[in-house]
Amino acid sequence: MSDYHPQQIEKKWQAHWAATRAFEVTEDRSKPKFYCLEMFAYPSGHAHVGHVRNYMIGDIMARTMRMRGYNVLHPFGWDAFGLPAENAAIQNQTHPESWTLDNIAHMKGQLQRLGISYAWERELATCLPDYYRWNQWLFTRMFRRGLAYRRRSAVNWCASCQTVLANEQVVDGGCWRCGTPVTQRELDQWCLRITAYADELLSALDGMEGWPEKVLTMQRNWIGRSEGARVRFPLAEEPDAIEVFTTRIDTIYGATFVVIAPEHPLVERFAAESANAAALREAAARFRAQDRAARMQGEVEKEGVDTGRLALNPFTKRPVPIWIGNFVLGEYGTGAIMGVPGHDQRDFEFARKYGLPVPVVVQPDDRVLDSARLEASFDGQGTLVDSGPYTGLRSDEGNRRMTADAQAGGIGEGTVQYRLKDWGVSRQRYWGTPIPIVHCERCGMVPVPDDQLPVLLPKVAEFTGRGDSPLAHVPEFVNVACPGCGGTARRETDTMDTFVDSSWYFYRFCDPHNASLPFDPAKVDYWGPVDFYSGGVEHAILHLIYSRFFSRVFRDLGLVTISEPFSRLLTQGMVLRHGAVMSKSRGNVVDPDDMIQKFGADALRLYVMFVAPPEKEVEWADTGLEGSFRFLSRVWRIVDHLIPAVRRASAPAGLAFDGDERALRRRTHATIQRVTQGIDPRMHLNTAISALMELVNDLYAFAESRGIRPTGRDDEPPPVAERAETASVLREAVESLVLMLSPFVPHLAEELWERLGHEGGVVAAGWPALDPEAARAEQVEIPVQVNGKVRARVSLPADASEDQMREAALEAVRAHVAGQDVVKVVVAHGRLVSVVVRPRT
Repeated sequence: MSDYHPQQIEKKWQAHWAATRAFEVTEDRSKPKFYCLEMFAYPSGHAHVGHVRNYMIGDIMARTMRMRGYNVLHPFGWDAFGLPAENAAIQNQTHPESWTLDNIAHMKGQLQRLGISYAWERELATCLPDYYRWNQWLFTRMFRRGLAYRRRSAVNWCASCQTVLANEQVVDGGCWRCGTPVTQRELDQWCLRITAYADELLSALDGMEGWPEKVLTMQRNWIGRSEGARVRFPLAEEPDAIEVFTTRIDTIYGATFVVIAPEHPLVERFAAESANAAALREAAARFRAQDRAARMQGEVEKEGVDTGRLALNPFTKRPVPIWIGNFVLGEYGTGAIMGVPGHDQRDFEFARKYGLPVPVVVQPDDRVLDSARLEASFDGQGTLVDSGPYTGLRSDEGNRRMTADAQAGGIGEGTVQYRLKDWGVSRQRYWGTPIPIVHCERCGMVPVPDDQLPVLLPKVAEFTGRGDSPLAHVPEFVNVACPGCGGTARRETDTMDTFVDSSWYFYRFCDPHNASLPFDPAKVDYWGPVDFYSGGVEHAILHLIYSRFFSRVFRDLGLVTISEPFSRLLTQGMVLRHGAVMSKSRGNVVDPDDMIQKFGADALRLYVMFVAPPEKEVEWADTGLEGSFRFLSRVWRIVDHLIPAVRRASAPAGLAFDGDERALRRRTHATIQRVTQGIDPRMHLNTAISALMELVNDLYAFAESRGIRPTGRDDEPPPVAERAETASVLREAVESLVLMLSPFVPHLAEELWERLGHEGGVVAAGWPALDPEAARAEQVEIPVQVNGKVRARVSLPADASEDQMREAALEAVRAHVAGQDVVKVVVAHGRLVSVVVRPRT
C-alpha cells in the first residue's frame, strides 16, 4: 500500500486534463446544457483563499452536472481594466498593461494548481482590444438609440482616485475602492439611460425565483419606484418655483415648509443673495460631506438651515419657509420635498427640532388627533380635515382629485418616480475602454464607424493622477479626422467605467473568438441564460443591475432572446481571518499556494467547502485544513487497501446479503441521496461532505468486522473478501464514495478511480445511481413524547403501522403515564409519537 502524496497526484491529473482538453465544450443539442459561472476576477496580483471559495463553489456544481450528463460550459476570465492598475502604474512607474498581464499569468497558475475545471480556451481579458472593441461597438449603438448621452451635471468625485463615481459606487459617503470621502463636481460626462428600463427591471424581479430574497429586496429598494405627484411651489414674489415630488399630495394642506437638498442648484443662488451667505454655504458643504446612504435612509441626525426665503403652498396660497436639509438628496426625486410634519415622521422630527408648525390634516378612523399633543406623526390613511374643498374625503380619493386638480391648474401632475438614476460611465483615467466618439465643430458628436473599431489605447501615456484624462495629453490620440465630414476633430478622452466590461462578459464567453460580432446569437441561444452564477453579495446592486440592463439592450438589438442573464444566483459568504475579511490591505491573507505545498489542493478545496454553508461567513483556521488532509489520507488508505478485494466483485443484483451487508448498502444509498440533494438543489455542501465522512467511518467499521481493515503495515497481505456478497457491497460503497468525492477532491478521486481499474475517468462513469429501496432503513428510531417532553425512544421496523407505533410507544412510557388517563396518542408523519395524559380525578 502506497502513501498518499497529493502534490504528485495533482500534477499528474492537471497535466492529463490539459492534454485531453477535458473541460472544453461546444454546442451539442443532444444533451441538456448547463452554464456554470463565477464572477470573474480582478487581476490584483495574487489570489487568496477568500477568492478561492467562490471558484470552488462553482467548480463543484460544474463537475457534478458533467457527471449527471449535462453539457457544461464553465469558463473563466479577467475583469482587467480599472483604477488599481493605473494607481499601481503611478506608484511603481510601470505600465498598467504589463502590471495587469503579469498578474493574470500568476493568478491563472494559482487557479490551475487548484484543479478547477475551467474551459481555458475561452479565457478572456477585458483589457485586450478583441474584447473592448465590442464595448465600443455596443456604445455606438446605444448612442444612436439615445441610450448613451452626454450632459453636464453634478457628479461624485473621488479626490484620491481622481475620477467620477456612479451613485452606486459611493459607499458610506466614500469611494467604493479607497474609502476617500466623496465630493461633488460639475463635469461633462457620458451616461447610459438605464432608467429607460427601470420599470421592467423592477417588475421582472417578481419572477426570479432562483435569486436570494435579500438580493431581490436590495434591487427593489435601489430602483425605488414611487407613484405620486410633482407639485410646483412658487417662490414668493418671483416667477421661479421649487418642484417637489410627493406620494401623499392628499396631505399638502399640512405642508408648512419646503426642504431642498444641499446639492440643489438654488442653494448657491440663495447663498449669493443672502446676508448670511457664509453660514448657508458652510452648512450645505457639511451636509453634502455626510454619508449619502445614511442620509437617504434617515440614519443621520436631521439638520437644517433656514435660507430666509419663502415659497407659496400652491393649494393654500400661504407662504412657507425654505430650508436646506441633510436628509434630502439632490439626485433623489426632484431634490426637494414639502414638509408635512403631521403625517411624515421624518418631517415631524425636523419640525419639532426647529419649532415649525405641525398641523393635522388627516384624521385616523379610531381616534382624534390634537396637533398640540402629537407625539409622533400619523402616516396612515384616513379622512381629510382642514383641507379646503377636499375636507371630508378619504385619503385615496383626496390623492386622486388633488392630482387631477393640480394638473388642470398647471401646478403639478401625476408621475412615477424612481430612485434609480442614469448610469454615469465617464472616467477621467487611462486604463479603460476609450469612448468611441469624435467631437467635430461642424458635425457635433460623431460615433466612430465599425470599420475603425477598436479605438486603441495608446501604448504610452502620462500617469499623473490629475483630474483630467491622461488621454487628453496624447496628441496623436486626440487629433483625428471627423468620420462624418473629414475635417479636423478630436477624440473623446474619457474612458468607460470598468463595470461596462463586466456587464456582458457572460455572453462573450459563449463565443469568445468571434471577430464579426460580440457573439453569435445562435450560440447564446444555446448556452443562455447562465444556469448557476456565484459571487459576492457586494455586487447585488452594481454589477447585477447593470448586467440585467445590458441584457435588455442586447435583446432589443436582436442579439439575444432572453431578458434575464442569470437563472440562479448564489451569494457566498466572506472568508475571515482574525475576525476580519481576508484582504491584502489588512495583512491577513492566506496564499493558496502555501496551503497546496503543505497539504495539497484537494485538502484545501475540501476544507473551504466543509467549514460552513456557502452563503455563510468562514473563519479561517489552519487546524481545519490539517483535519481535511487527515480525512483524505483515511480515504486513500481504505480505498487503496480494498482495491484487491473489490476490483472483480460482482454487481449486487441477485445476491443474498446478511444484516451487516444490507446495512452498508443502505448507508451507501442513503449517502448518495444526501450528497446529491446537498449539492443540487440545496447547495448544502458542508452537510454533503459530512455524509461522505460518515460513509468512510462505516467502511472502516465494516471492513474491520470482516477482518480486512487496513493497519498501515507495509507487510500487510492483500485483503480477501470471503463472501461474494461482502465484496459486492464493498465495491458499491467504495466506488460510490470515490465518485461522490470527485466534485470536491477531483485529483484524489481520479487517481483512485483509475486504481480501481476504470478507464475514461469519473465523468464517463457518471453520478452514482440511487436505489431508493436499498436506501430505505430497515429499522427506525422514533422518539416518544409525554405531554411535550421526550420520555423514551423505540426502535421499530421501517414499515411498522401506526397501531404498532402507538402500542410500542405506550409500552415504552408505561412508568411515565402510570396513574394518569391517556387522553390521546398521536403519530406525527411516522417520525414521532406524542402521548397526551392528564391526572385522574
